Amino acid sequence: MKGDKTLAELATQFDVHPNQSTDWKTRLAEGAAAVFDDDKAEEQAKVDVTRMQAKIGELAIANDFLESALVKAGLLSAKR
Repeated sequence: MKGDKTLAELATQFDVHPNQSTDWKTRLAEGAAAVFDDDKAEEQAKVDVTRMQAKIGELAIANDFLESALVKAGLLSAKR
């Protein structure tokens, strides 16, 4: 961002294509203010807890089912 080095020097130093450096610089310039915007950060932090808990329940049931099926098939010891 400072402009201390040329695009070619940076690309060589960090082993990236010069176009990638340009893209990153543009994206940083466009989105840097959003990093410090409390409203956006709070909005991104909101999570649908109910949906996540339901998914955890589904996965727990699937794990229990698979564990019992493997025990019955003799592929997993009943002792854990």
